[in-house]
Amino acid sequence: MSEALSSRAGTDYETLVRTRVLAPLKLANTDFAVSPKTKKNLAVGHDAALQPAPSVSALGIYSLMPAAGGLYSTANDLLTFLSVAVGYERSPIAPAIKVTVSTRRPTGGSEDQALGWTVIGKTDDEIIYRDGGTYGFASSIAFDPKRRIGVVILSNQLGDVNDIARHLLRPDSPLAKPTNTKHTEIPIDSSLLDKYAGRYEAQGEGIFTVARENNFLTIESPADWGLPKLRIRPESLLDFFATELPVRVTFKIHSDGRVTGLLIYPPRGQKAVPANRLSSDK
Repeated sequence: MSEALSSRAGTDYETLVRTRVLAPLKLANTDFAVSPKTKKNLAVGHDAALQPAPSVSALGIYSLMPAAGGLYSTANDLLTFLSVAVGYERSPIAPAIKVTVSTRRPTGGSEDQALGWTVIGKTDDEIIYRDGGTYGFASSIAFDPKRRIGVVILSNQLGDVNDIARHLLRPDSPLAKPTNTKHTEIPIDSSLLDKYAGRYEAQGEGIFTVARENNFLTIESPADWGLPKLRIRPESLLDFFATELPVRVTFKIHSDGRVTGLLIYPPRGQKAVPANRLSSDK
């Protein structure tokens, strides 16, 4: 979508956002680059092992996708943006935000996509939200268009915080049950690494490639997932995790010892995606 918007506007995406959103709303603490002032106040992100995470700006893949995790911001700036979305502040960009909301979808259903937003609930009980996350950080911005209230959640720990946002808007919406967010790498026999290496196909998703590199495994997801190649670390003989993003992989073993597939748990808390090992790689 960022490429389509940039092409239509005849400029690059960063310039488009700065001139059409950041400047009109006076979001002085939001940008694609870290200023000295921002750097002084920047929280340190933490990965799945609760260790300091690398800066997302240092990763080559994200420099190619500035719309995917390229912005640095603050809770106050995001609340300013949210106040426009719910109609409390007038702004040159307010009509664009309202169109985004008003063209979201037909009434009904439990969850739909809406030009970058996700809509859940029915007309009188809708919540419109957008979750985010990069190496070491998680975020959620959500609002109730009818009651005109909204929340911003920011965390400097890799994970999922949308349950907190929904709970603040709807106290009867339960918080997610606590899970083990700290993963511990264990040593395993190196022969298992060769055993797991191969290609795994998930219906409707594409092919995941698990490869051995020196003494560890990496996984490459289908291009549509927009993820970099990740190193995955064992926490049991079958269960592996990435430290950079909340991605987990569980390998499936047949009774005869063959690796037949895997389950990959996406970074945004979605259900596990099963993938079968391609017969040519068995």
